[in-house]
Amino acid sequence: MSGGERVFTLEEANATLPDLRLRLAKIRDAREVVIRTSAKVKGRVAVDGGGVAGDPGYWEAARVLKDEVARLAEGDVVLRDPEAGLVDFLGEVDGRRVWLCWRVGEPNVAHYHELDSGFGGRRPL
Repeated sequence: MSGGERVFTLEEANATLPDLRLRLAKIRDAREVVIRTSAKVKGRVAVDGGGVAGDPGYWEAARVLKDEVARLAEGDVVLRDPEAGLVDFLGEVDGRRVWLCWRVGEPNVAHYHELDSGFGGRRPL
């Protein structure tokens, strides 16, 4: 971890949630289009060599997905699972660095886990 990463307070992490909910919905929707189009391409490969030329929605979804994931990264929000809408924010608990952990459907950031553990290691704040 570089020393230049943002360390969020609980209040700062919670303040991002309205915007984050919108971004994660865009990511989920765009990801669904990309996956659905990929399945179509896979089915077409045997018939005509595949390709996404016939599906203009693919290119827009791919752009949205790339842009939204990049915006999260620029804001030092770590996307762990786009399907579940699971994100982490670098934070501190009891003077040590941890991941403040939130997922779509939770009203606010109310959990954390150690830097070397994942979702299974979540504990309430």
